Amino acid sequence: MSFFTSKFADRIGGSGFGIETEVFKFEQIKRAKRAACTAHPEIPLIDLGVGESDQAAFTPVVERLRREAGLLENRGYADNGIPEFTRSAVRYLENEFSVTGIDSTREILHCIGSKSAFAQIPLAFINPGDVALVTVPGYPILSSYTRYLGGEVYPLPLYASNDFLPDLDSIPAAIVRRAKLLYINYPNNPTGALANRAFFEKVVEWAHEHEVIIVHDAAYGALVYDGNKPLSLLSIPGAKDVGIEVHSLSKSFNMTGWRLGFIAGNAEAVAAVAVIKDNSDSGQFRAIQKAGVEALDSYQLTQKNRERYSRRFDILIPALRDAGFLVTKRGGTFYVYAPSPTGTADGIRFSNAQDFSTFLIHNKLISTVPWNEAGEYIRLSVTFGILPGGRPGESEEEGEHRTVDEIRSRLLSARLVFD
Repeated sequence: MSFFTSKFADRIGGSGFGIETEVFKFEQIKRAKRAACTAHPEIPLIDLGVGESDQAAFTPVVERLRREAGLLENRGYADNGIPEFTRSAVRYLENEFSVTGIDSTREILHCIGSKSAFAQIPLAFINPGDVALVTVPGYPILSSYTRYLGGEVYPLPLYASNDFLPDLDSIPAAIVRRAKLLYINYPNNPTGALANRAFFEKVVEWAHEHEVIIVHDAAYGALVYDGNKPLSLLSIPGAKDVGIEVHSLSKSFNMTGWRLGFIAGNAEAVAAVAVIKDNSDSGQFRAIQKAGVEALDSYQLTQKNRERYSRRFDILIPALRDAGFLVTKRGGTFYVYAPSPTGTADGIRFSNAQDFSTFLIHNKLISTVPWNEAGEYIRLSVTFGILPGGRPGESEEEGEHRTVDEIRSRLLSARLVFD
């Protein structure tokens, strides 16, 4: 054991850091994709596991960044954000979500992407022995940091039988008494499920009764379809007294990698996280924040993504059904959450969703993301990009149909079995 190995913190594995044999899900997927592409370079891999847009950021946003990046006034640290961005966040909440009464100086905090926010929020609230209530499957960062701090994570499984909503009434009273945070995420990753107003009202009432802070992950908040309207937790009376909501510009505005988002809601909670943030980072580059202003003030641009993703759902889901998957268009995000098959007609058996996902990559060069926290499922994304090889002048929609036809053909050739 080296000097450094003996000093590693237990939260990252202690003396076992770097030598553990377990290979985590996303690393397994990356390795399988590399191996499949090496073995079959003549077959293009279709990546249905991508959790980001396959489109560039909107042109007005890119042009705003181009103009701002070289200005002397945008040099230096941004610390906890610039007023132009926090004011635009307030306008965005009002224009896109009909949320009013938000104070840009006290109830908005910019963040370097929502991932950073979910790492910083537990630092403001969790002490050893405290509990975070976290929906699963889901985004793991808040859970990871809760454990880093000596807290406990109590999972709230999301089942189709309850429309992929958590059952708050099932939480033991002893757990509720120690709970500090309740993490929810709607529209939901990975299930694609929506939460309606009645659910949010129940969550707010429950949080008031039990004095638990709601942390709502609204990264996909504006990506809804088929007549559904974007719905914010903060539009519920009393929500701001017990909750905060985290927004990201990555999904709605194709700004993955720009690392920009914001926290909105309870002023005391925002102030607490701001203290953590001030000791953790120096703020996002001012030019990127100003490009974010351009995006938020041009909120109508998201409609182009809604139309694209809705169209792709409408052609991908029938292809999945043809292959035997029991799937529906859930109404939000850009994900399809599909029960995993148990094998193939050729006698291959899958013990879990991970097995199937690996099979699909190696044998059909289709990549998905497996989930098993509340049943065996795979997540597929309609941000799949378009396969090369189209005819000159091919439209985007024609390319989408050609790509989905290839997905259908590869899945049908697998002869999947669903017990």
